[in-house]
Amino acid sequence: MTASTHPVDHALVEAATDVARTRCRGDRHSMAAAGRDRDGRIVTAVNAYHFTGGPCAELVLIGAAAAEGAYDLVTVVAVGDGERGVVPPCGRCRQVLLDYYPDVRVIVGNGARRRALPIADLLPESYVWADHQPDEE
Repeated sequence: MTASTHPVDHALVEAATDVARTRCRGDRHSMAAAGRDRDGRIVTAVNAYHFTGGPCAELVLIGAAAAEGAYDLVTVVAVGDGERGVVPPCGRCRQVLLDYYPDVRVIVGNGARRRALPIADLLPESYVWADHQPDEE
């Protein structure tokens, strides 16, 4: 782990918190996520829980960002409903975020411990798809 931190994007945290507070209702939607594109645009999303599984808010965010033409997310954050605050991504979301946006920063922690870390710091020694391996020359 490199432990390199970046300034926290407070507006991004507030955007996710607002969506969690106003759009997450009941068991189907209990997490919100927000991402900032390189051009400064903020995209938000909520999870889609189902007893058979379902995408986390971070995964829905990836699709929502693409639908809005925001293809280069630089920072993401997830916030739980019921005033739970910032929630770090699960392992699957860490891997998918790394695969889609290897340079993205993820906001984790609450209060004085809140910080923005490179996704690689949250997933050291990560798996690399064969399709993403550098070509050997």
